[in-house]
Amino acid sequence: MRSFDPPPRLTFLGHSTVLIELAGLRILSDPVLFDRVGPLRRVASSLDSELHSKIDIAVVSHLHLDHFDEPSLRLLGPDVRLVVPAGAGPLLARPGFGRVDELAPQERLRHGGISVSATFAAHTGFRPPFGPSAAAVGYLIETDGVRIYFAGDTDLFDGMADLGPDLDVALLPVWGWGPNLGRGHLTPERAAQAVGILRPRYAIPIHWGTLWPLGFGRVRTGRLTDPPHEFAAVMAREHPDCAAVVLAPGQTFTVAPRSPVA
Repeated sequence: MRSFDPPPRLTFLGHSTVLIELAGLRILSDPVLFDRVGPLRRVASSLDSELHSKIDIAVVSHLHLDHFDEPSLRLLGPDVRLVVPAGAGPLLARPGFGRVDELAPQERLRHGGISVSATFAAHTGFRPPFGPSAAAVGYLIETDGVRIYFAGDTDLFDGMADLGPDLDVALLPVWGWGPNLGRGHLTPERAAQAVGILRPRYAIPIHWGTLWPLGFGRVRTGRLTDPPHEFAAVMAREHPDCAAVVLAPGQTFTVAPRSPVA
């Protein structure tokens, strides 16, 4: 990172939506910005519009409704550059989405002072109920001296170690949007295993505490609050050299500079 750039800041907006402020840019992951998305409702506080204003780039990991929300993308405005998985572009081939880039794993683009690379993700890319399929991806977002991995939705996969070992931050899913977790996701314990593979300086749990199915009431509502703390507990026991940073929706974390090499 250039010496005159401010330190990176990450604000957890809820679920998989994170505001990444890096190299003078505002980058949003998997924007889900309204209080309803399909059959899900937001149970965290509604978002302050300032948290998703003046966005330069939005990265979308896959086509599931809780990650690819067209009304939220429209809310960002026509000038936002949208980065989506290869094959997802046709969903945005209509007026209002003028800057769309499709990336397959290992493909990269540059924007200003950063690069954005798509990574493999062990997760289905099918868009329910009858939509197209495009392979799910994660993203590496990098600038001089700073590397941030946004996993999207994934389970552990061969090749995950290739993303490290010099990561500054790993944004890792630790649950989902309901009382149960299907295939292609990380539990808190498996997310901690991912940290052992990736070896970032900081790990921030995402994909929790925000969305809940309508009509499910109090069914296993501990799944809304417990997963990031379960993750942090495993981290403290098994990976004490990596800081687990638990952010409630709306909270911000500033990434400290790397220690100079002696």
